[in-house]
Amino acid sequence: MKLQRMNRRALTLGALAVSGALALTACGSDDTGTDKTAGGASTAANSSIKCDDAKGQLLADGSSAQKNAIDAWVKAFTAACPGVQINYKGGGSGAGVTAFTQGTVAFAGSDSALKPEDVTASKQVCTGGTGIDLPAVGGAIALAYNLPGVDNLVLDAPTLAKIFDSKISKWDDAAIKALNPTAKLPSTKIQAFHRSEDSGTTDNLTKYLIATTPENWKYEGGKAWQAKGGQAASGSSGIAAQVKQTEGAIGYMELSYAKELSTVSVATGASAPVKPSSDSATKAIAAATVVGTGSDLSLKLDYKTKAEGAYPITLVTYEIACDKGNKADTLPATKAFLRYITSEEGQGILSGIDYAPIPADIIAKVRTTVESLA
Repeated sequence: MKLQRMNRRALTLGALAVSGALALTACGSDDTGTDKTAGGASTAANSSIKCDDAKGQLLADGSSAQKNAIDAWVKAFTAACPGVQINYKGGGSGAGVTAFTQGTVAFAGSDSALKPEDVTASKQVCTGGTGIDLPAVGGAIALAYNLPGVDNLVLDAPTLAKIFDSKISKWDDAAIKALNPTAKLPSTKIQAFHRSEDSGTTDNLTKYLIATTPENWKYEGGKAWQAKGGQAASGSSGIAAQVKQTEGAIGYMELSYAKELSTVSVATGASAPVKPSSDSATKAIAAATVVGTGSDLSLKLDYKTKAEGAYPITLVTYEIACDKGNKADTLPATKAFLRYITSEEGQGILSGIDYAPIPADIIAKVRTTVESLA
């Protein structure tokens, strides 16, 4: 979604929904120091952002799923620290990791944790250190569709797998009818859209399918799309645009890109199908466990969750930086920006723009790690 509003109510509800597990902080003002920005980002007048010695240009690239969150954070941070320019390209998780391991960006965003080979490559640019994963943004991967007259579509993992593997080709297929007995499903061809470039969103969607319905999704998974058929589009924004203009389309994207589209409720085995939202994503991410070692804080998500109201197709976006060996000219700005986005103030804007804050116990570890970056 665009950062079109400051949703105080959303912030409040988000905080209540996690029962204090997440620290949300109402935030932000425009130049007056009293108003809110469109995305809920704080400006300098009432911000707790610490600039310290941050200055210069900070280049970054990676996950398009977190781009809207990064945009909101950059707006607030640069208002407080005008000596810093941040250019986050959002070219996809694969592009971000590649740029990081080639040393062309100060930090990268990725919806998937670094692979062992990525860690090895990072040692060439992190002098005396290594690249690490810092969870910063949670969110739901929405399945958006364009099917006029069908407002509350329900699908489950096996049906989704068959749709995206071209084994179900019409919207009035018996499997879809069984999940939507009262819907008037047309005999329209299903046009499934997937990402054209390496994508952490693809990685997380396929991890969900592999975990929940391996008999129907026999691909090994990863950032590159592997299933048969379908059509490709670039980035979450590209998928959203294709779904919006193509009747019969379905595609996956980070929730903030699906605001003007109908989204699938997922049947998980809980008492009711679950819609993607900030709160439902947070309920699922709350069960994540840290599996990284040392200062790496990569997480393991439970895609099989049947918890009431927990949306299982979620992702966590990591900011990737060197634990040691960051470039001296970008380290102050990198630490200051990461300190802000993982702070209560930075995490506090996420619910209002349809992202999920990182659970309190995990984000506390991230803050400690950010302070240790060298």
